[in-house]
Amino acid sequence: MFPQTVASALDQALRRWALVPDAEPVLTPTSCLQPVSYQGQPAMLKLAMCDEERRGNAVMAWWNGSKAAALVLAQGDDAVVMQRAESAASLAQLSRTERDDAAMRIACAVLERLHAHAAPGRPPLVSLRDWFAPLTNPSWPDESILRLAATVAKDLLSAPAIDQVVLHGDMHHGNILHFSEQGWLAIDPKGLVGDRTFDYANLLCNPSRTIAVDRFQQRIGILVEAAGLDRHRLLRWTLAWSCLSALWMMEDGLAPETPLGIAALAASELGLL
Repeated sequence: MFPQTVASALDQALRRWALVPDAEPVLTPTSCLQPVSYQGQPAMLKLAMCDEERRGNAVMAWWNGSKAAALVLAQGDDAVVMQRAESAASLAQLSRTERDDAAMRIACAVLERLHAHAAPGRPPLVSLRDWFAPLTNPSWPDESILRLAATVAKDLLSAPAIDQVVLHGDMHHGNILHFSEQGWLAIDPKGLVGDRTFDYANLLCNPSRTIAVDRFQQRIGILVEAAGLDRHRLLRWTLAWSCLSALWMMEDGLAPETPLGIAALAASELGLL
């Protein structure tokens, strides 16, 4: 059963925009998602239940017109109404059916358009320095790869700013959906700002451990070529991000095998292990 506050906010949003529910709502720890019909078209109502999701909603609205993110059809308070993807196409499925190169290039194209968006009225964002604080602030044991990653992250974050853009912050295969004639578009950003290279690191951890580990070398090459990235910088951000992701997974009681595996591969390529 939904908490009364969520049910009330959901009902208010449905009435506000004359939305017609298409299916049962889905409650996550951070948001409520309700498939709806909006003025005759399929849409998704998203209610943010934390600051991270509120930032993400604001970034989605700011990205309108970028041709790289799902369109926001209505926005107010903690709620947004976005166009809904109905295509069966899946970026993860591309990767799992021996078209991983194509999937990575699609993701690069989406990120390039997102990063190039420069409309006025940019919403409040969180810096990568703050985002990485859970990794860089604690003191990790000398032998821990978390300590190695924290040192690399500190170096990256203290370096002169280059290629600073509004970041997606959680770019993986499930956050790029196919919208028929509009093609592949992004959803669910985190509302971060910083070095654009950071946004490519999470792609290397997805969509599965087998693909991520077995194709690590090939994927690094594709990202460097398709996105015009510096290989050494990409490997450093990959090490840093993978260990931050692993840390969050451990805090949630999950086994961080995939991100730690990718972190080890990146550290080895950097000559740090």
